[in-house]
Amino acid sequence: MIELKKALAIIVIVLSVLSALSFNQQSSMRENNSDKPNILLILADDAGYADFGFMGSKDMLTPNIDLLAAQGVVFTDAHVTATVCSPSRAGLITGRYQERFGHECNIPPYGLGMDTTEVTLANVLKDAGYATAIFGKWHLGLSPPYHPCNRGFDEFFGFLAGSRYYFPYKDTMKVAKERLILHNWERAGFDGYLTDVLGEKAIKFIDENKKQPFFIFLSFNAVHTPMQAKDEDLKKFEGHARQKLAAMTWSLDEAIGNVFNKLEVEGLMDNTLIFFLSDNGGATNNQSSNIPLKGFKGNNFEGGHRVPFIVKWNNKIKGNEKFEGLTSSLDVFATCMQAAGIKKSLSKPLDGVSLLPYLTEEKEGNPHQKIFWRKNFTDASRDGDYKLIGLKDFGYRMYNLSNDLGESKDIQDVQQAQYKKMQFDLEQWEEQMNDPLWLESEFWQKRVYNITKNLMENKDPGINKH
Repeated sequence: MIELKKALAIIVIVLSVLSALSFNQQSSMRENNSDKPNILLILADDAGYADFGFMGSKDMLTPNIDLLAAQGVVFTDAHVTATVCSPSRAGLITGRYQERFGHECNIPPYGLGMDTTEVTLANVLKDAGYATAIFGKWHLGLSPPYHPCNRGFDEFFGFLAGSRYYFPYKDTMKVAKERLILHNWERAGFDGYLTDVLGEKAIKFIDENKKQPFFIFLSFNAVHTPMQAKDEDLKKFEGHARQKLAAMTWSLDEAIGNVFNKLEVEGLMDNTLIFFLSDNGGATNNQSSNIPLKGFKGNNFEGGHRVPFIVKWNNKIKGNEKFEGLTSSLDVFATCMQAAGIKKSLSKPLDGVSLLPYLTEEKEGNPHQKIFWRKNFTDASRDGDYKLIGLKDFGYRMYNLSNDLGESKDIQDVQQAQYKKMQFDLEQWEEQMNDPLWLESEFWQKRVYNITKNLMENKDPGINKH
């Protein structure tokens, strides 16, 4: 009996020591992570360049996003890597030109998606102790190997396709599976309006993970078609020339504001690194505006890839500033790595750079001197203020954006040396890229080709003629 008591006592002591060690280890982990910022990446979908108050809109009400802009840094020459949704998101989440791994065109077919050998931002942050989640649109592959939970995300609530209804489907049996809502791997329903629900899911995730660093990719499908809004929001904008877009934009702003309120209530706002941008330029089918830019979603004029872009981190970055350097969505990955103190080398080099040295004034100038685009038969590049756009079997146009932001005056004949240099640089870059793993439909290829040709000739794009 005495021996049994001694044995039990020893067990209790051992368990106590192990418990203490475990607590100390957890405390140490929390202490080590205490300086890591939370990261909130907010992506709008098909939003117009001019359709936010901070970008000059007079008819779109976006008070919460405008406040973010006032408290953060607004980038005036920021670009995404593609003019359509899926490849743009692939570049954003990997920090690498998506053409490197064949993710060049839109809408991956079943069985294909974002190359599984590519490391995502979620992978890297999860390895660094972050809780990771994506809420909303994925559009980077439909089959299991490409599922968000296999690409570094602890939690996924959203849909795999490029678009869906904002309200619950009445008959899910008639809906493509990729448009149905999933929670991780399982079918999940929702009540209400999807934009609101995505904000609520982000708030819940913050509540559950507020004692550790977290990464949230808040990947809205607003303001992508279909044009659906809540009745109360439609009434608010009754008589508005772009009523549905205004109502959808208002809901987007409200959902973002609710997430910001949660960060404030929990005392997390100052140490949360926040990004806001759109995945490409405004589309032609949602009444969005890209003024004063030429072009729109789907083509390589500025309206296709120059986007509103805000970065805010109260603890490290001075707010109420504008940054005019040439910037890419590729830079989000590297910026997050530096902010989180992640110094390990990646198996594949990033094409983006950290923006933090430019925002803390350790560096001056442009994060990039040159950036490039390609989608099937179209390509483009920037070299400082100069912009080159090419269309297969048609030719090139070159512009100086410093005095021709609307890309109306071709200057290749009077700037022949610069033109030849940019042609050479673009060809050298393309030699490093892989062929696209899939192409878009013949209808879309013909449509994009003709629209691009018309824009290059300064003609009406002929949107309704194809």
